[in-house]
Amino acid sequence: MIRLKTPEEIEKMKRGGKILSQTLFKIMTACVAGAHTENLDKIARDEFEKVGGKPSFLNYQIHSSDPPYPSAVCISINDEVVHGPATPDRVIKDGDLVKLDIGLWYEGMATDMAATVCVGDVPKVAVELSNATRRSLELSLDTVKPGAWLHEIGKTIQGYLEPKGYGIVRDLVGHGVGHGVHEEPQIPHYHERMAKPLKLKEGMCLAIEPMVALGDWQIKQKNDGWTIITADGSLAAHWEVTICVTKDGYELITPWPDA
Repeated sequence: MIRLKTPEEIEKMKRGGKILSQTLFKIMTACVAGAHTENLDKIARDEFEKVGGKPSFLNYQIHSSDPPYPSAVCISINDEVVHGPATPDRVIKDGDLVKLDIGLWYEGMATDMAATVCVGDVPKVAVELSNATRRSLELSLDTVKPGAWLHEIGKTIQGYLEPKGYGIVRDLVGHGVGHGVHEEPQIPHYHERMAKPLKLKEGMCLAIEPMVALGDWQIKQKNDGWTIITADGSLAAHWEVTICVTKDGYELITPWPDA
């Protein structure tokens, strides 16, 4: 069931989203060659603790049989798409393409966002991949308004990225967010023609997050039980914002971290 948010709940999410964006910016700034992923994770934990918030990913389980997620931030490097844990032995290197995915519980409401960081001397194709992924997200937001079809989001992303030769990950999707870390509806980042048609409504809060590969779109999971990588070993990028559908269009719940 899709849960529309009240104006009061949206205001809480906006307050949390501002904190989340500011925290992500601090982590992005600290994401340099030689940085330990454990220390990047600590930035998030410390910032959230200051304001009385809680990381929504820490100890999260999709299914009861899954291992609890060990970090506050998903830090995924190069061919890792999402869900890379922050551990003491993982060090950021010059030339890495780093995905930072982060979520926050604040005033009882959840928000979610992600960004890709090009560290040091990154190959041109990696920079172009990240920029194109973000641009596809920006373009998809222009389709959001009450009465619009949900599938226009993925159709727009696909229409921009596939002519450039990129692979859009299909087994992972965007989602509703607010009362839970993951809520209905699911939001494919391509045109899923078999999906049940759904119109957007004012009060929907959505996390839209294209995950895009330099090569093929297919993915697999590493033996740690969490990290998702591209099946062909190609680089991947990831950008995400939480938005709210308004009467006139949409509003960013999580401001762009570099805005």
